Amino acid sequence: MNDLPDSYPTHDPEWVRDMHADHYLQSWSTQGTRPPVITGASGSWFWDSDGKRYLDFQSQLVNANLGHQHPAIVQAIKDQADRLCYIGPAMGSDVRSELAAMMTEITPPNLTATLFTTGGAAANETAIRLARHYTGRSKIIARYRSYHGATGGTLSLTGDPRHHLTRADMPGIVRMLDPYVYRLPTGHTDPALCPVARGGPHLEELLMYENPNTVAAVILETVVGTNGIIVPPDGYLQSIRETCEKYGILLICDEVMAGFGRTGKWFACDHWGVEPDILTGAKGINSGYVPLGTMSVSGNIAGWLRETPLPGGLTYAGHPLACASGVAAIRAMQQEGTLVHATAMGEKMRAALHRMAEKHPSIGDIRGLGMFNGIELVRNRETREPLVPFAAKGAEAKPMTDMMRFAMNRGLYLSFYSNVIRLTPPLNISEEDMMHGLEILDRTLDIADRNCG
Repeated sequence: MNDLPDSYPTHDPEWVRDMHADHYLQSWSTQGTRPPVITGASGSWFWDSDGKRYLDFQSQLVNANLGHQHPAIVQAIKDQADRLCYIGPAMGSDVRSELAAMMTEITPPNLTATLFTTGGAAANETAIRLARHYTGRSKIIARYRSYHGATGGTLSLTGDPRHHLTRADMPGIVRMLDPYVYRLPTGHTDPALCPVARGGPHLEELLMYENPNTVAAVILETVVGTNGIIVPPDGYLQSIRETCEKYGILLICDEVMAGFGRTGKWFACDHWGVEPDILTGAKGINSGYVPLGTMSVSGNIAGWLRETPLPGGLTYAGHPLACASGVAAIRAMQQEGTLVHATAMGEKMRAALHRMAEKHPSIGDIRGLGMFNGIELVRNRETREPLVPFAAKGAEAKPMTDMMRFAMNRGLYLSFYSNVIRLTPPLNISEEDMMHGLEILDRTLDIADRNCG
């Protein structure tokens, strides 16, 4: 074993890129890339080692809800580090209890207790294990256009094509179709008459074949995130909730991406007044400054857990530094009126996108809630032929990757999935910055228009 050097040349961007390419394994990627070296960030912006600034229209991985380096969250982490960096999950901790109390105030009224995890995947993994344990049933119903995490269980739940890459094969997973109003199942044009878009009728049919007495839970992203920003029609979530109650099936709402203000309310299920049995979250709870996730459960389940052990746990569950950052972030959102601001900015963003659609024939659909928005790009508005095929890679995805590169070169950080551009800036972005980003997007869409026929 070689002795470690006294220091590394971390000030040299080329060295940083070399180490990234040669020794760091980047998630969900082929290896060997040499990315820009990011040296700082503030608010809705970050910048690289050359001093080039980028407007973060994605909040990184849709987690920097309060932007970069929010002073209240940073200070809370510093203060907690001075007091107590770590204590095990079975010990009492002031910030852990404070965050648990806060969660009862901001989650739907029926949810009374929360497990703090290291992220959304761990929260969802524990949720499905708990659902099976609580009900004594084995099957979990999940949707095709979904992403629930990168652990073995959550990848099995995930409908995103990445689950094929990993050979995720946990038994007992049943798929249902999504309430994708822009692309209803074959033969349907009216969401009010489509059983899939209505929710309950589609679920009822699946249960007829699967036997409801074998189904522990339905898990769904309240608003689909990674797989296209799909907002369910009014009545859908209520219908799913009613069907679950009819058969004693638990409803798990995955709000890892949609929660903590992203849609303009604390949680997306609040838009429809639906109370899930289990609600999972992460990302926006503390803008990603320290790994943190949540699994909140109903009073019935919480009471049951007083007699039956929770089937799961983590060394870092309820980590004090993470909890301190969560407390600070939630207080900041309350004090700064973040939910009201996100709602107003989202309405202005969608209005600007609709004006943009008048000049860009490639825009087929505009959808979203709050600051959780997407535009679906097409080659032909009449036929709704996608600009690129579903889950396109390589040359097939070129129009989309060309747009991402064009925008990045002009200082706008965007991301996409298939033929949908996701627009998820920090919830506290200024109107000036947002309009600046949309102006670059406007020019970016010229590339898509060239592929319209």
